[in-house]
Amino acid sequence: MALACGLPPQEFQVEVIALTRGGPLETSLVEHDIPLTIIGKRHRIDLAALGRLKRHLDEIRPDLLHTWLFAANAYGRLARRASPSTRVIVSERCVDTWKSRWQLWLDRHLVDRTDQFLANSQSVAEFYQSAGVPAERMEVIPNGINTNDVPVADPKTDPRIAEHRHRVRNAFDLPVDSTLVTCVGRLAPQKRLDDLLWAIELLGHHTPTAHLLIVGDGPERTRLEQVAEQVGCRQRVRFAGHRDDVPDIWAASDVAWLASDFEGQSNSLMEAMAAGLPVVVSDISPNAELVTDGVTGSLVPVGDAAAFARCTVGLLESPELARHQGQAARQRMIDEFSDRSAIDAHARLYRRMVRPNPAAGGSS
Repeated sequence: MALACGLPPQEFQVEVIALTRGGPLETSLVEHDIPLTIIGKRHRIDLAALGRLKRHLDEIRPDLLHTWLFAANAYGRLARRASPSTRVIVSERCVDTWKSRWQLWLDRHLVDRTDQFLANSQSVAEFYQSAGVPAERMEVIPNGINTNDVPVADPKTDPRIAEHRHRVRNAFDLPVDSTLVTCVGRLAPQKRLDDLLWAIELLGHHTPTAHLLIVGDGPERTRLEQVAEQVGCRQRVRFAGHRDDVPDIWAASDVAWLASDFEGQSNSLMEAMAAGLPVVVSDISPNAELVTDGVTGSLVPVGDAAAFARCTVGLLESPELARHQGQAARQRMIDEFSDRSAIDAHARLYRRMVRPNPAAGGSS
């Protein structure tokens, strides 16, 4: 959304194509006068939808087709024959160890129909190079985040924090003096939320006021609620489900946790860092590209619940250390991972790939 709306309109004519439905960003696209075409794909393999996509590309004949994630990456490249002059950019966003053999085969089969691959982290780039993507066709553009309107979890920086802390604790029936540890993400196996349930149980023995707020939904929710009962921490855990006020929740938190065993480049981690929170995260390559251990956060071994609790105790016992790490994390997001930097990097790539047509007034 930020990329579609942020490219210079005098230079780039943008259209968004959605395979299945418009989704929550449809209104924003309309407000920015960006055309949206919905293909209406109903099944994993939908030949009718592929046909509609081919016909639409043949009609608009874009200079560039930039696709995102597996389904769009596959359909977009398969439809390329409809507009052979269109150059195709494929974005990979995760170390996709979940992909099945046929999906990896299809990725390799479609390499020759791809002009440029983009990854959002060096780890993702290395994963796809090992899967058959030529290194000379791979480039890394990190995710970008807008820090301008993000509430900062520091009362010395943002006077609204006391209000956020009270409102969030009241919303989730938490004691007013509770220490809030927050994790945001899809409730899926790779997020290793079991580790965080054990970690909050351990942390509770040192800090009785500590509570864990898990924001997000997914297939693991029912099982995780049962695990929380079995571990004995259910009273200090809140499952928030999907929320539209995540920036306020980050601002109301004391520490952020992320335990994943694989990621691409975690937007939720970037959001927590942009909010000036001290973060404790699993030591995997994508997280280590964002977090410098002991400087902008803490890295702990994957699966080590005791290390999550131990690092968090250190932060709670040293508020100045927590504040210093949070400030350093926010500054890194501002300096190196702004949404403007990401948009500008994409614009430079687009210019390299397409020579502007003076008669058309630019590229699309």
